[in-house]
Amino acid sequence: MKLLVVEDEARIAAFLEKGLTAYGYAVEWASTGAEGLRLGVAPDVALVILDLKLPDLDGLEVLAGLRERGSMVPVLILSARGQLDDRVRGLDLGADDYLPKPFAFSELLARVRARLRPGPIGAGILRAGAVYLDVLTRAVTVGGRTVSLSDREFALLRAFVSHPRQVLSRRDLLAMAWDMDFDPQTNLVDVYVGYLRRKLGDGMIETVRGAGYRLRLDGSFTAPAAP
Repeated sequence: MKLLVVEDEARIAAFLEKGLTAYGYAVEWASTGAEGLRLGVAPDVALVILDLKLPDLDGLEVLAGLRERGSMVPVLILSARGQLDDRVRGLDLGADDYLPKPFAFSELLARVRARLRPGPIGAGILRAGAVYLDVLTRAVTVGGRTVSLSDREFALLRAFVSHPRQVLSRRDLLAMAWDMDFDPQTNLVDVYVGYLRRKLGDGMIETVRGAGYRLRLDGSFTAPAAP
């Protein structure tokens, strides 16, 4: 699972990269706000750790830019600017958490894990990895990229997002997305998994031979080419 660190101090960025990598995360570093904004909307970024004091853009401008582009990627602000006004403004702009410097790495790691934990994150919104699904509006984003799905594709994706990392059999998926008993002659599940793969990105839905399918959360997928 890839994390993006937007931090202009190389020493702090290296510290974060070393610590987070040791716990199994892939880490990408952006040293400027403009670079952070560009990289932050990539489909394989699962969380952004964002400093506020950057050499070009204010970190809050980067946050606002991500949200204006429709990105729902979790953002953890990490900054020496710990004043109440900064914290409130960051949260109002769509930050998910705010940790003042200096910080304990164990607390940072706990907050990262909490923000990446699959499950409901708000009224009607489900998240699994880079996938956000709004069950009320049927809006879907993958790493900040809006994806248009049919009703049946949405129902199938909801089944995967509701059971992240779990292998779901064709019988399971027919019951969840079609409310149907298993029919060994139907290839509905395989056809619609193919549709989802083309729209979400190659590698996001993994085939488990002899068992079924599961949604990958490690960010190891390739976004589809723009039409």
